[in-house]
Amino acid sequence: MSNSIKEAIDAFSNGLPVCLFDSEKREGETDLLFSAQHVTPANMRQLRQDCGGLLFLAIGHEVGEKFGLPFLQDLHTHEVLTSQYDVLKELVTNDLRYDSRSAFTLSLNHRGTYTGITDKDRCLTTRRFAELTNEVFSNNISPKEAKRLLGQEFRTPGHIPVCRETEGGLSRRQGHTELAVGLARLANVSPVVIGAEMLEPDGDLALSVDEAKLWAKSRDIPFLEGADIIEALNMKN
Repeated sequence: MSNSIKEAIDAFSNGLPVCLFDSEKREGETDLLFSAQHVTPANMRQLRQDCGGLLFLAIGHEVGEKFGLPFLQDLHTHEVLTSQYDVLKELVTNDLRYDSRSAFTLSLNHRGTYTGITDKDRCLTTRRFAELTNEVFSNNISPKEAKRLLGQEFRTPGHIPVCRETEGGLSRRQGHTELAVGLARLANVSPVVIGAEMLEPDGDLALSVDEAKLWAKSRDIPFLEGADIIEALNMKN
């Protein structure tokens, strides 16, 4: 395992950020990522101010299964819903240029938030979701009880969009969701990761990989490419 991946794993396991570029064959974007179980309001502020793209929560497939979180694409193409809301038929996702399927599931707010959009509110939603995930798995709580506990603390829609890992993870899809969750697994933290895409200052394009590398280097933030995580996970397994 290379020194760069070791440094990134060590940083991530200690609540520090990591920059992750997927590949030129996919979105061609760099995301700034934090372990959700360690996140602070200051981290949320950094994601908001330094990135410019959508702030999202990436969760492992097993987390989505435990809480019963559906893929929005499945909901929006369900026969019952498309019959009742025919606009869904017009808005169907069938032309993604980088993939065949969207990773988005429900968006969440913690019930203890006010609007849910402040750094403090989004930190509460993010960190508490990761903590609840750890509690549910460490105590072997059933899916039925996990859903009850989720609803006790969270509501939808909210200001944290959640993306769910595809079953099979990186063996089936090499998107930022799967890569972020893969990094969390390498770092032995909850497979719940908060991140945002890095854009150019004017917002017209994604920040180029070379500029992202320079940005990360100037701040001593580890920089990885998707292939690094795939290789490290293969070595671990």
